[in-house]
Formats: sequence, C-alpha cells, structure tokens
Amino acid sequence: MVIVEYQLPKQRIERQVRNIAAEFPEAKMVYEVYTGTKFQNRKEFDKLLGKLKQGDTIVFDSVSRMSRNAEEGVEMYFKLVDRGINLVFLKERYIDSEVYLSSISDKIELQGTDEDEIFKGLNNYFRKLAIKQIQIAFDQSEKEVMDLRQRTKEGLVTAKLNGKQIGVAPLSA
Repeated sequence: MVIVEYQLPKQRIERQVRNIAAEFPEAKMVYEVYTGTKFQNRKEFDKLLGKLKQGDTIVFDSVSRMSRNAEEGVEMYFKLVDRGINLVFLKERYIDSEVYLSSISDKIELQGTDEDEIFKGLNNYFRKLAIKQIQIAFDQSEKEVMDLRQRTKEGLVTAKLNGKQIGVAPLSA
C-alpha cells in the first residue's frame, strides 16, 4: 500500500499523516512539498507512478491532496483506475475507486424484449444512477460542514501535541 500526501512549504501535515496511519498503519508514506493544483513537476508523485503495479493502493487524506484541478484530477483518477490502481480518499469515501467500480458493474435489468419493458429497465437504471448522483451532491454539502469541524479538531490535537495551551488558562489563586 502506498500513500501520498502533498503540502505547501509552510503547511504542516501531521494531521493528515495521523488520519492515514489510523486507517492504514502498515502503509508506506510518501511526502511531497507541492500544491495539489497541477501534476507537472511533482517529482515524488512521478516516481510513485513509475513504481505502481496493478492492485496497489494510493490513499489520500482528501481529494484536494490529489488535485485541486477538477479536469486534471478526473483524468488522473481514471488513468490510475484503468491501470488497476486502487484509490482511497479518507474524507470522500464515496469517490473511492472501489465505489466507482461497483457502480459501473450494475447491470440494466430488462424483462423480455417488449419495448415497454426495455424502457422500464432503462428508466429503472437511470433512476438508480440519479439517486447515486443526488446522494453524492448532498454528501458533498454535508461534507463541507463536517470537514471544517474535523480540521478544527485535528488542528487542536496537533497544537496540544506541540505543547500549546488550548483554551483559557486556569486562574491562579
């Protein structure tokens, strides 16, 4: 299992490392000081891409750690999935490659050859697809609020671990 996290030079990634290690304690960590806005000149990511084999897994704390550019991110997502690389996004599990692959394995169930039955089967399939897409939209809406809360909690843990006083100092008598 391989894990990649990106950071800007002044960012701290202890929170991300803790999150990943909590779910994947045996993972090999690969770090790169770089923004997730572009894939060009990402030396560690390029090295990783050259070493990946079918069945390997890349775990990101969040989709923004893979890419902040939607077009490039989607393109890279499918390049990796097509190579048989598993992708895990701890804060967006609904876009893990496993979820995607299971959704495309759904079959359109047609009852006979009657035209009405074919349309019923297609309508049922598209309804299931719409339900998944609607669920994702609502998940994303909820996620924005939950992410802010989670980052705040994780930041407090990191501050405490670094010896910083959190909250109001106790009054001395």
